[in-house]
Amino acid sequence: MTEAEKIANKLNMLPHPEGGYYKETYRSDGEITPNILGTDFTGKRNYSTCIYFLLTSDTFSAFHRIKQDEIWHFYKGAPIMLHIISEKGNYSNVIIGNDLENNEFPQYIVKAKNWFAAEVIGNSTYSLLGCTVSPGFDFKDFELAERAALTSKFPEQKTIIEKLTRINN
Repeated sequence: MTEAEKIANKLNMLPHPEGGYYKETYRSDGEITPNILGTDFTGKRNYSTCIYFLLTSDTFSAFHRIKQDEIWHFYKGAPIMLHIISEKGNYSNVIIGNDLENNEFPQYIVKAKNWFAAEVIGNSTYSLLGCTVSPGFDFKDFELAERAALTSKFPEQKTIIEKLTRINN
């Protein structure tokens, strides 16, 4: 059993639709009502949610977006490269890890509605992270990118979109 498999078993993680594995660790008791959330949301949302997220170098977290800000936290393993395409189509990336001297960041915030994807840096390894979402995550707010549609919208980002998407429409 690999170290990643041991972690996934120990933390009771499940496969995530975007790739990798996850386990929800926190969902606030308090909720935000639809009249406060605004028109982007349907129904109530918890104040905040948090998950463990495990990614291995033999897969990737495919481009997706949510309606909320998402904070990524680095815990253990190899760093990841987080790829972001803004609503206007601007591409950026950041390395999430713990080697501050080499421009890695232990925490990073992806702004609401930005497309983002992640991959582990290195071969035969893994990364254990956490993701905090506020207002709390709901799969109603999750959109997995379709390669052709995202490429059509942002043709200048075609190479990275083709690399980090699974659905080709």
